[in-house]
Amino acid sequence: MKQTLKRIIRTVKSVKGNSLAEFATTTALMATLAATAAPKLSEMSEGAKAEKSRNELDKLVKQAGQFYQDTADIEGRGRFPGQDKYNLAVTGGTYATHTLHESAILDDLMTTFDDYRDDDGSDWKSVFGITNPDFPKPSGSKVATDDLAGTCADCPGGSATDNGGAAPSIHVGSDGKYTTKTGHEEWKQLFGGEVVGSQYQDGHFVYQVVAGGGTGDSAYPPVLYVADIENATDFNNVLEP
Repeated sequence: MKQTLKRIIRTVKSVKGNSLAEFATTTALMATLAATAAPKLSEMSEGAKAEKSRNELDKLVKQAGQFYQDTADIEGRGRFPGQDKYNLAVTGGTYATHTLHESAILDDLMTTFDDYRDDDGSDWKSVFGITNPDFPKPSGSKVATDDLAGTCADCPGGSATDNGGAAPSIHVGSDGKYTTKTGHEEWKQLFGGEVVGSQYQDGHFVYQVVAGGGTGDSAYPPVLYVADIENATDFNNVLEP
């Protein structure tokens, strides 16, 4: 019996384990590594969001370019979603010339429009509608209105009669007549009825169009600007045909 007890005691003493001090040291090292890695993981997440937002802006520009080409073929002059006619602007502001309009946009994008709550947002229109159920504008945003369907008689689809009393429109209603649509309806149609949203909680895609004009050798096309109001200064794109 004594010999058995001695063997058990020797066996227990021979078993080596971690002391409390070693355990505490390991725990401290793990905590340090976690604290060091956390900012890097956060940066990776923000970087992925930024890349995704820019990719979505590229998609908007690409689809708008196709819309421009289609309207040029059907209507005779290319225009962008939201434009009722190539020589009409899409904006929430009032500008005497297309040059002043474009200058105001560049001022927003290069200097001041870096927060979704900025007053600059009031000059921009929502791409897919401020109240769309999937990605509505964030609370506190100054993007206040959507682009509405035009009523001008000489716009493609602008009249109530067949052919609109104007050039044929890319849109035809259920009655077979040419018709106009809101900006967000035209954008959604380009994406097969789907809505593309910003990757950011306070993000929302917006746009403006500087009017085209002239004729013959003096003609100049409209210019499209798109941005994400999370930080329009960093997230924007432009298309000038």
